[in-house]
Amino acid sequence: MSWWTTVLGGAFGFMLGGPLGAMLGAAFAGNFSKNKASFGGFDKGYHLGDQQRVQAAFFSSLFSVMGYLAKVDGKVSKSEILLAQQVMQHMQLAEDMQKVAKELFNQGKQASFNLDEVLEQFRLESHRRTHLVRMFLEIQIQATYADGVLDDKERDALKYIAQKLHFSLQELENLIQQFAATTGHTSQLSVDDAYVILGVDKSLTDKELKRAYRRLLAQHHPDKLVAKGLPEEMMIIAKEKTQEIISAYELIKKQRGMR
Repeated sequence: MSWWTTVLGGAFGFMLGGPLGAMLGAAFAGNFSKNKASFGGFDKGYHLGDQQRVQAAFFSSLFSVMGYLAKVDGKVSKSEILLAQQVMQHMQLAEDMQKVAKELFNQGKQASFNLDEVLEQFRLESHRRTHLVRMFLEIQIQATYADGVLDDKERDALKYIAQKLHFSLQELENLIQQFAATTGHTSQLSVDDAYVILGVDKSLTDKELKRAYRRLLAQHHPDKLVAKGLPEEMMIIAKEKTQEIISAYELIKKQRGMR
């Protein structure tokens, strides 16, 4: 059962607490007048890292931070709003979920939005699981490219977010390069881009390349990510990322004549 079904069904008093609980509660309050779930407190019966808590934290953090990034350059463009909506639709979110996601996005745009508190709670709720943090940042990078350009303010904001989540800045840069290699292509993927997507150097031996490929594939395995707390609704994005990795590896294999 997903966190969303649990909350709507009122199967138990789901209490996320902290700034994320407050934002999620406000988003629900604005869309579900008869919602049975309660938010805003901290239920000591739950432990940080429980899957449904992590899923709720990921969802609320993702869209609120996406809203924050949309206005980091001083204005929110139509393309950024459209991108957020496209991400929601791409995840095949139900209409009710889209309403809550949009409300979280709008909260992230407010001057009162406390980025530091939101990121710290997400980091703790997710048990600092690197795979989840990586997926979180990959989606945020996609959002910042909504207007086709990653400007300095957006890059600096991404770096700040990564640091707050204790994520390597070098790996963040790799993620940015990997996304750039897969976006805006009208022709077939090049071998050079395939190496960027895998985050490896051409000098690697075939054995080293295969090891790096398997490690990257494991990091984006949809089932593993869901088990660690990725909301099930976002599995489609993980599956697409996995396919990108496989396609890049197959291209390099063909170019190298690997079996």
